[in-house]
Amino acid sequence: MKTRVVVTGMGAITPIGNDVESFWQGLKSKTVGIGPITYFDTTDFKCKLAAEVKGFHAKDYMDQKAARRMEAFSQFAVAASREALEQAGIDMEKEDPYRVGVCVGSGIGSLQAMEKDVLKMKEKGPSRVNPLLVPMMISNMAAGNVAIQFGLKGKCFNVVTACATGTHSIGEAMRSIQYGEADVMVAGGSEASITPIGIAGFTALTALNTTSDPMRASIPFDEERNGFVMGEGAGVVVLESLEHAQARGARILAEVAGYGATCDAYHITSPAEDGSGAARAMENALSDAGMKAEELDYVNAHGTSTHHNDLFETLAIKRALGDHAKRVKINSTKSMIGHLLGAAGGVEFIACVKSIEDGFVHATAGLKKPGEGCDLDYTQGEGVSMEVNAAISNSLGFGGHNASLIVKKFRG
Repeated sequence: MKTRVVVTGMGAITPIGNDVESFWQGLKSKTVGIGPITYFDTTDFKCKLAAEVKGFHAKDYMDQKAARRMEAFSQFAVAASREALEQAGIDMEKEDPYRVGVCVGSGIGSLQAMEKDVLKMKEKGPSRVNPLLVPMMISNMAAGNVAIQFGLKGKCFNVVTACATGTHSIGEAMRSIQYGEADVMVAGGSEASITPIGIAGFTALTALNTTSDPMRASIPFDEERNGFVMGEGAGVVVLESLEHAQARGARILAEVAGYGATCDAYHITSPAEDGSGAARAMENALSDAGMKAEELDYVNAHGTSTHHNDLFETLAIKRALGDHAKRVKINSTKSMIGHLLGAAGGVEFIACVKSIEDGFVHATAGLKKPGEGCDLDYTQGEGVSMEVNAAISNSLGFGGHNASLIVKKFRG
């Protein structure tokens, strides 16, 4: 019999709030966290907007010495993990630390550290490069720093699948528990790539929207969509085996019911045009959960606001869900917080759990008129109060990576 895996804690650092409740209230009220980039001078950049985290101070979550040895993506991961562990009520003095693991991924790691030291090397020579450059830059340090901060000595790893990172990380953490490798996993994603080279690189790829209007920049499924908006932050959850959670009397927020992952094996940036890869990931998640498509109430779409993604994901949803695709509620959290790359799947999974808890599906903010071929119910206008028993969260990453997670209301 398969081990059941439940969610007992959640933590978020986002462009619309630095804790889960602020983030969720922001989504409910259609707060758009997009604005002019403040981290560097954008005079020579076509793209001027991003969804920055606001009012974050690392010292509020960890000691200053530890914070100085971490780049922003690691700081965000530690901060979100602290909130998640506190909500879960995990007392490490009562746990076997080798049974508590971490899978917190980052798509990129620290572009800031790389940029800074490349410039320093060019101007002052290689001997002036920061001795801590490598451990501050590499993407596994989000997971490593979380483990160090909280004394988590179990399986500790990270998944790097670009924009599917957070979803894969939660799915693989679930598998680690099901396989008996851990009782508890701290899982999710973290990212901080609003830097000159990050913005320039994605702009050169023609992936970013270059409008000057924050309210029309991230408009998934809209006929005027023209690229995504770079966001940043972290979304982390505490997963446990049901047995472990019940034994310690934990409050269970939801159950992770299914996980599916595929590859398009088609193109480095474009999804498969018939949506077949993403559809199969959704089908695999349904099969893993032992559920029929008709049991899904809500799809949290990858919904990046690029022409290809939104059209091909719509095809994928139709392909996976059949006639039920017309009846299910769909939205894109990215309409308010932009695209958090490796952290996107983490915060969007949290949005699914909150939808189940609150009985509410948030609107796709900024969606005025759906584009050609985008003919499903994307929760246009206002959010909807409704019972949500089961939700699926989709993430699609450059390289053709597809991942889907099903989360459902916990029933003992």
